Amino acid sequence: MGPGDLHAILAGLPRPLDAAVLVGTETGDDAGVYALDADRAIVCTADFITPVVDDPYRFGQVAAANSLSDVFAMGGRPLAALALCAFPKELDPDVAREILRGGQDKVIEAGAAIVGGHTVRNAELLYGLSVTGIVDPKKILRNVGARPGDALVLTKALGTGLVINGRRKGLGSDEDLEVALLSMELLNRGAAEAAVRFGAHACTDITGFGLAGHALGMAIGSGVGVVVHAEHLPLLPGVLARIREGVSTGSTRSNRSSCAPRLKTATALSTEMDQIVHDPQTSGGLLIAVAAERADELVAACLAAGAARTSRIGDVVATSEPFLEIRGAPNL
Repeated sequence: MGPGDLHAILAGLPRPLDAAVLVGTETGDDAGVYALDADRAIVCTADFITPVVDDPYRFGQVAAANSLSDVFAMGGRPLAALALCAFPKELDPDVAREILRGGQDKVIEAGAAIVGGHTVRNAELLYGLSVTGIVDPKKILRNVGARPGDALVLTKALGTGLVINGRRKGLGSDEDLEVALLSMELLNRGAAEAAVRFGAHACTDITGFGLAGHALGMAIGSGVGVVVHAEHLPLLPGVLARIREGVSTGSTRSNRSSCAPRLKTATALSTEMDQIVHDPQTSGGLLIAVAAERADELVAACLAAGAARTSRIGDVVATSEPFLEIRGAPNL
């Protein structure tokens, strides 16, 4: 569901009165947080997706990594997960089992356990997880709190939606898809731990609303301006070729429409830049706002943790009206 539609649905719903709710829906954060005591809080989230690849095991891996990412983006550690399965009646039981096995193996890799789930029949195949994690209330990472002078760090390359849709149309190579799958399967755990260690002021994972949508959400929630330098954006192989072949996604238009009122550019965005920043990501990287003097250390720590495409992509600036500005052009 696009950000505009979601906002219209949620508008006017009351915030929970329970004082133990530390993070609710008010800023569109990655997960909810509920305090247990002064030292412990639980992180709650749920996510499911349609298949991104024909291999059922790898689809399970990606879907699980995508769901777990919300807990990591809050600075938390996943504990337990429930499988959320919408399976067509004609789905072969062996295929369904491989999806579940892929998800279970990824949850185990994350240091958590699948303890149950819920399954329904559905015309469209969907799979994901409801995840419960734990976090120190004093170390919660949120999508708000970015400060003027901060640097912005992105931990994965962009373009998963374009690569996936391109392959569905028979465009691109198996090699390009493989690079995208490896990126989507990578847990954000190491990058999140580094963000906590280096005192990140704000953090969110880049998923369905695209880089522009999630960066703008951080800007609005923090009351700041966010400037992204296009030449520093890491891109998956084949992304630019897919754009030039006319590939896009069903969510790109709604993402663009939602961001347009607060998006600033010196000149009109090129077709390539427009598609890249609004492309919905599956199991994307973390966008982290951190003190500028610690940015290089954070980038190095994320690279050491396996987030090989981590890059410093922009800055946070003071403003009276929050905005997102895209400067420059991607490396073509």
